[in-house]
Formats: sequence, C-alpha cells, structure tokens
Amino acid sequence: MARLYADENFPFPAVEALRRLGHDVLTMMDTGQAGQGLPDEAVLAFARQEGRAVLTLNRKHFIRLHLAQSDHAGIIVCSYDPDFTRLAGQIDAAIRDESSLQGVLIRINRPAP
Repeated sequence: MARLYADENFPFPAVEALRRLGHDVLTMMDTGQAGQGLPDEAVLAFARQEGRAVLTLNRKHFIRLHLAQSDHAGIIVCSYDPDFTRLAGQIDAAIRDESSLQGVLIRINRPAP
C-alpha cells in the first residue's frame, strides 16, 4: 500500500480510514511539525525526503508546486468531503493500481450532491 504524508489541514478521520485500508499514513502531528506554519514547499520537501506522497486539501498551492517541480514522491489534492470514509475510499481507489506515485499529481473531487 501507499506511503502517504498528510499535511495539517487534511482531516484526521480520513487519515484513520486510510490506515484501516492498509495505507502507511504519517501526519504532521506524528512528526512534531504541526502548528509550526511550515510553508508548503517545506511540507513537500519533507514528504519527498521520506518517500511519501502528500495528502492535502490545499489544492491551488500544491498543484502550483507540482507544475514547478515534479521531482516529488506524489501529491494527492482533494476537495473537502465531510464523508471522510468516502474520501478515503476515493483516494484508495485512485492510488490502488499505481505502481509508483513518484512525480504524479492525483485530484480527488467530492461527488456532486
């Protein structure tokens, strides 16, 4: 399963659901980096160093980072979905068959109501 790094704004219930699905998800809280206001570039650099794809709701900035530097371990940008189990399931389905997330940008959009 995938090695993922959830940034500060990514919902923890979705992290827990991804873990139940077998993914190795590290959070900024786990690494002691929460609450420090780290710039997105630093979050991406840490994830790349750890070989983890970033999970984020910060779509605009991380898409821009992907376009500027594609030498990352993957970026998964998501729209906010209050159904965290569904969000985790969408992420799982999107990455399940990927042999590598290296340099890949994946967009997860909340289903229309």
